[in-house]
This record gives sequence, structure tokens and C-alpha cells, in this order.
Amino acid sequence: MTDSLYAGLTQLGGATVQPKTPEEAVLERVPNPNPGDRYVVRFTSPEFTSLCPITGQPDFAHLVIDYIPGDWLVESKSLKLFLTSFRNHGAFHEACTVGIGKRLVAELAPVWLRIGGYWYPRGGIPIDVFFSTGEPPAGVWIPAQEVQPYRGRG
Repeated sequence: MTDSLYAGLTQLGGATVQPKTPEEAVLERVPNPNPGDRYVVRFTSPEFTSLCPITGQPDFAHLVIDYIPGDWLVESKSLKLFLTSFRNHGAFHEACTVGIGKRLVAELAPVWLRIGGYWYPRGGIPIDVFFSTGEPPAGVWIPAQEVQPYRGRG
């Protein structure tokens, strides 16, 4: 890989401004250094935050994103900025989780992607949201997400 492959990156290696909304956030990608191999990339965001669109109160989740790259990898700083852009964004758990998955699919065209959104209770009920692009390809080791369901103080 040469520096020319990264010439279009605008966020990596420099000061960046936090995007105010997910729509404003720019997801950047870099070439997959192993395009012929099938392997899983995992990102975990244990402190994901968004806002309830009705009450404006904060909602918290543990997100786990797994994908099998095609030609592209998501650049991790841009992903972090994208995820933190939800902090002041009002949307239901389902819209956040599925929207993140669909945005990654649109930007990366992965072979396969899944996202698990493990949301902490709102109104006493935890809501877990799962999205995937289908069945994963055979022969690829995909570890379980292993996020424990919310158990409260039992």
C-alpha cells in the first residue's frame, strides 16, 4: 500500500470536527489489503449514545458490528466520528441500529455484515436490535457476539 491509496482521507491523522448529525458524518474507506481472503472485522462500541425522539432523554447501547470486507475497509476514526454523531440525534433504537448497518453496507459493499444493538432499559424494558445482510458465507469463522442480555440487579 502506498500513501496515494490514502490521499482521499480527510479525517485520519489530523484534527477533526465532531459531526452534529449522522447525515453530516462522513464514513471513509480504505482498500482491503487482503481482498481475496474471507475474514471478519469487528468493531465494538460499548458506550453508544443517542436520544429518545419523543422525550429527548439519552439512550445507551452496546453495539457490536461484524463484517466480512469486500474491496473496502471502513476507516476506524471515521466510524468513531459517525457513531458519536448520534449523541444528539433523536431516533428509536431500531432506526439507529438498522440505519448504522445500512449506511455501512452502502459505503463499503461488504460480503456480509451484521450489527447487534444491545440497548439498556427504557421504561424498564431492554430492547435488543439485530440486522444482517443475510447468511454469512460458509467457511468463515464468525465468533458469537457474547453480549450478555440485560439482567438488572437480580
